This record gives sequence, C-alpha cells and structure tokens, in this order.
Amino acid sequence: MIHFLIALPAVIPFPDINPIIVQVGPLAIHWYGLGYVVGILFAWWYSRRLVSTPGLWAGQTPPMKLIDLDDFLVWAAVGVVVGGRIGYVLFYDLPLYAAHPLDIVAVWQGGMSFHGGMLGTVVAMVLFSWRRGINPWSMIDTIAATAPFGLGIVRICNFINSELWGRPTDMPWGIVFPNGGPQPRHPSQLYEAALEGLVLFIVLRLLTHRFLKLRKPGFVGGAFITGYGLARIFAEFFREPDPQLGYLFGGWLTMGMILSSPMVVIGIWAMVRAKKASAPQAS
Repeated sequence: MIHFLIALPAVIPFPDINPIIVQVGPLAIHWYGLGYVVGILFAWWYSRRLVSTPGLWAGQTPPMKLIDLDDFLVWAAVGVVVGGRIGYVLFYDLPLYAAHPLDIVAVWQGGMSFHGGMLGTVVAMVLFSWRRGINPWSMIDTIAATAPFGLGIVRICNFINSELWGRPTDMPWGIVFPNGGPQPRHPSQLYEAALEGLVLFIVLRLLTHRFLKLRKPGFVGGAFITGYGLARIFAEFFREPDPQLGYLFGGWLTMGMILSSPMVVIGIWAMVRAKKASAPQAS
C-alpha cells in the first residue's frame, strides 16, 4: 500500500484583499464601514421579521409596530457609532485623544469599541422605548436577536483590514499578517466572527423560535449579553492586546476581558429576572 503524505503549509498566506472597495478621488468606501451598514440594515430587516410573527410573543401580540422599528433605525445607527467611538476613546486610548481631541471625530481612521457601541445602543433603546410606550426589555430582546450577524460581519472586516490580529502561534492555520511582524499569528478576528457571529446567532435563533423566549421580556437580551461576554473572554486568550495597553495583569489579562466579565453577570441576572417576572403567580 502506498501512503501519500501531504505536508501542511507552516502558515496560511494572508489574502490579498484591498480594505478599500472603491475610491473616487478623496472619497473611499471601506469594507469596515460597509460592514457596519450591512449589520444595521440586517438588524432592521430581521427585527421586522420578528415583530411580524405574532406567535413568537406573549399573547400573540408583538410589543411594537413595524413603524417603530423603521423610526428606531436612525437611533440605532447613532447609538452604535457614537457609543462605539466614545467607548474606544475612554477605554482604550484616552491619553492620545486627550492630547489630540480633534482626532476623536476621525472615525475613518478606525477605533471602535463594541462595549461602547452596546452601551450607546442600550441608551438609545431605553430612550426610544420610553418615548413610544414600549417595554424596553422587549425592545432590547428584539435588537439583541439581530446583533450577532453584524458582529460577525465587522470581525471579518477587521480581518480584511489586518487589524486586531491574534497572538503568535505555531498552529498550521497561523497567518502572517502584513503589519503583524514575521511570526504567524492566530486569526483571532475569524474566531470572534464564528463565536460572536455565527454561533451566537444560532443560539439566539433557537431561543426566539424554538423555545419562544421572546415571551419572557429580557431573556433573549440577557442571553445575548452573556453569550457575547463568554465568547469575547475566550477569544481574548488568542488575541493580541492593544499595544497602548498591553496585558493588564499576569501576562494574560486584557481590557477586553475586564469589560466583558460584568456582561456575563448582568446577562445572567437579566435571564433570571425574566423567568421570575413571567412565572405564573399563585392565587
């Protein structure tokens, strides 16, 4: 019997994808910016599908109208972009932006924080719900169920931009990033795209459509926050920390871990609260 040995390459070559899709003069469309647009538009479309399915909701009655989601689209976009940028400035590079405050508005140079974007979106949801008389927990559930798709797309765009790459590795799928030095690194952006995007979306889809957890306001939102926190903490063990921060303790603790840990606790609390609030009361 003849055995054929196929040698795996030591590294996988980084794909030659231009971060700029098209450029006309000084105007350029980047994959990163397009990722945010696609994520927000998908969230709008998918949330409309959820609200258009009465059987998913308690009493067969969706807690909001389609026009509410149409109007919330702008609120969501502002919350994501403003919150994400402010979060990055405060959590990751405050000394730099304190010295150069005008650079805060230069979002095209990169620098967005998911945790800041999430807080910005939550504030937008609470304020919008208050104005429209919508249960804020149901609004959070609806938007949370749509969020993983956008997260996955943006992480893939991080990969295309050759940014937020992983720690050095000797695994056969290590990639030498153009700006990451000569050593192969974990494609941690793709790990996050799979965990925060695909896996988390499937989990939430099961909760909304199989287990009907939208009938318990706050449960789906809590599951999203917990799931993201756990996925991010896991991915941080493979992701290179931001150079201006480095490891915060013991050669392993990162800012991403610190910001994600409270999310797990808050998410579990939200799920427990939702179950208690929807439990039938004894007469």
